[in-house]
Amino acid sequence: MLLSKAITASRVIYLSPVFTKRFITSSSFYSLNPFLPRRTLPIVEEKIGYDSKEIAFSIKSWFKRKDDIVIDRIFEILARNDSNGDAELELSQLKLKLNEGFVLKVLNQGKDVLSCLKFFDWSGRQNGYFHTRATFNAIFKILSREKLMSLMLDFLDNFRSHKGMHRVRFYDTLVVGYAVAGKPDIALHLFGTMRFQGLDLNPFSYHVFVNALVEQSCFFVAEVIFKQICLRGLESEITSCIRVKSFCKQDKLQEGVAFLHGLESRGLVVNDYMVSTLVDAHCKMRKFAEARRLMEDFWGLAKIEHADGLRSRDLVQAGKIDGAMNFLRTKKLLEGYVPDVFRYNTLICRLLRENRLNDVFDLLMEMIEENIFPDRVTMNAALCFFCKAGMVDVALELYNSRSEFGLSLNSLSYNYLINTLVGDGSVDEAYQVLKDSIKQGWFPVKKTASIIAEALCREGKLDKVWELVIMALEQNVMPSDAVCVKFISGLCKANRVEDGYMIYGELNRVKKLTYKYTFFDLVRGFSRLNRGDMAATLLIEMQENGHRPSRELYRAVLCCICNMDNPEQLFFKLLELQLSHQEPDCHIYNFFIDGSGHAKRPDLARKVYELMVRNGIEPNNTSKLLIMQSYLKGERVADAMNFYYDLCDPSRKLNNAMVVGLCKANKPGLGLELLRKLREKRLLPSLECYEELVRSFCTIKNYDLVVEVIDELLKTGRYVSSFIGNLLLLHSLKSRELYRVLVQSGFMTRRTSESSTLTLGELVGLFSGAFRKNSHKENFDEIIEQCFPPDTFTYNMLLRRLSMAKGLDKFVEMFHKMVRRGYQPNRMTYDIIVHGLLKHGRRHEALKWMDEAQRRGFDLTENTKYLL
Repeated sequence: MLLSKAITASRVIYLSPVFTKRFITSSSFYSLNPFLPRRTLPIVEEKIGYDSKEIAFSIKSWFKRKDDIVIDRIFEILARNDSNGDAELELSQLKLKLNEGFVLKVLNQGKDVLSCLKFFDWSGRQNGYFHTRATFNAIFKILSREKLMSLMLDFLDNFRSHKGMHRVRFYDTLVVGYAVAGKPDIALHLFGTMRFQGLDLNPFSYHVFVNALVEQSCFFVAEVIFKQICLRGLESEITSCIRVKSFCKQDKLQEGVAFLHGLESRGLVVNDYMVSTLVDAHCKMRKFAEARRLMEDFWGLAKIEHADGLRSRDLVQAGKIDGAMNFLRTKKLLEGYVPDVFRYNTLICRLLRENRLNDVFDLLMEMIEENIFPDRVTMNAALCFFCKAGMVDVALELYNSRSEFGLSLNSLSYNYLINTLVGDGSVDEAYQVLKDSIKQGWFPVKKTASIIAEALCREGKLDKVWELVIMALEQNVMPSDAVCVKFISGLCKANRVEDGYMIYGELNRVKKLTYKYTFFDLVRGFSRLNRGDMAATLLIEMQENGHRPSRELYRAVLCCICNMDNPEQLFFKLLELQLSHQEPDCHIYNFFIDGSGHAKRPDLARKVYELMVRNGIEPNNTSKLLIMQSYLKGERVADAMNFYYDLCDPSRKLNNAMVVGLCKANKPGLGLELLRKLREKRLLPSLECYEELVRSFCTIKNYDLVVEVIDELLKTGRYVSSFIGNLLLLHSLKSRELYRVLVQSGFMTRRTSESSTLTLGELVGLFSGAFRKNSHKENFDEIIEQCFPPDTFTYNMLLRRLSMAKGLDKFVEMFHKMVRRGYQPNRMTYDIIVHGLLKHGRRHEALKWMDEAQRRGFDLTENTKYLL
């Protein structure tokens, strides 16, 4: 740590007392942010809370400590107004006293190139003020630093065409301008023109010219200009600095060191810049020992703060962050050295990258103590620090107040702030920050855009996702495939299928979107809207992109088509397209037979079946099963029976499907008759056939036939299934008619299995309340288990049975017993308990059970809610 002492009084002026190192090292400092790495923190005895408003106020007070508020006002006007007329009017109202010094100060503190150019242009047109060579050089420097050479050359060409308008040394300005713009050939030509006319550069222009030549690596020409400078007696400390730079750029480090020693021996000035340039060159070549020796050689000859800073910077860039920290700490303790804001920024940014937040905090505190004004980099680093620390409310407050102290966020700060806000659940705020960033000309990286888009999709804020996708496409940025898939899926689920399809089309123009589930969502969505034409088109397009639709997807599309006008034409057009896209086989025809059957159009199913035969494809058992089921679903039972009996030796699966289908078509009598015929042929129907027959006969309360079906089941050697047993118990709760039929049929003495001690008739009688003495037995489930295996539905009926009794103690005990035995309660379980407690006036307990149900994600039925 650079700063180990406690926060002094000077800190308190700018920072809240709660914003201390003790707080930073506490575990409350970090929030669970999925986008940021988690640090291992030291154990502390207590957690100290913080006041976000106090901290934000303190940091803002520090940020506002600047030299000139008027300059901030100038750049605020230039950035806010798109119209030149509005900006010039507001600038005129400031009544600025323009002179060379003020203009240079404004340009040096410029926030962006465009604002600097606007101010330079406006100030040059004000009465009583004319740009000087220094102001021209300043704007040239800004343009060259921002790599806007084409703009600078246009600027210079325009300057040359208006020679008489400027009260400056014309050729000096042009030579300097073209040199800085990276056009040394033009600068040399102009220099030759000057010399031909008997003119010469002044000392400042000579040095700018030769420096530009060195920067452009024109070392031979630079040597010629060096000689010209010496011949005219213009050699100075600046000349020596440029020579040192030339040696370094040519990797002639030994010659550079010898040059410095030569200056020293002649009694000439060796300044900080010369030493620091050589130190920097050595460090970049990872010659740290030589750099250290060079600094020691000139330790007493010059102040070398700049060299110290460069060495610390190079240590940081070489990844030796601890070495840089120790170096600066030693320099501070021994010599009182205070790094400038650039050095602090270099350290802070690297420490942030390594998540060393305690060290970042120390450096920020040290900057405040040393009265070092923060710049744009410092402010952005502080914002990132608060985001990484999980103090999102402080970061957001600084962001919302950015206009007060001129904070202009960089891309890293925008990314951190948006990710942190999303992780904190503040999705709307994150989206607003993103919109602001786009207005400033910055669009988030793909990962950040995906994070916020997915968060908006989760919260159902599809309109904002729509805006984000459109903005991304306008910026020629393709949203991630995951975002596109989730967005289109969300639109389809919200019945905004047309919007989803439009987004799909827009994205396809930029990049082919071929995700399987996107097609599924769009096809299902158009099917729900009865847009069979669109659903069919997408179904074919889906296959063209290499995806195979499921049977359910075909079914949805075909059912939709059958509900449209002129369905037969659309139906067979889709079949024709489908057959043209792949080799015809039973698989495709079966999909169409199945779809038309579910649409209750057995006529279409039959036509497809016949078409398959005509095309030379032999129908398989699935084809026969589907055509038979289509007849039954379309309530054409006679056609189904005829088709079935026309089959030669139908398979077991067809037999079972016919019995089950007749039951579902409300023809259980025909189903029972078919079952008897199968038994006569010594065929064994499936258990589902018996279950469906029992269900159908129970529905029409024909308990005599229910008993007959159960008798047939037991004769096959099978036991009563949970489904059948639950049906019997359910109907025994409604009345004692089933019990009466069982008594008459002799089931009171017939056991359902060899190990059971209770007959099925006795169980139904016990459950229907025929045996009063035993109606409250605690081992009800164990008794049931002797006749058939219980399941959750069985326990729900037991709870319903017990809730009808006066005492509810056994009622709650049965629930806990159910859980202990491994059966999972469902929605009906909790509904039965709450309903039973409310019916018996135990409202307080019922509310507790209701809360438990809601915690598990279950909602109560309307009947139970009515009792509340």
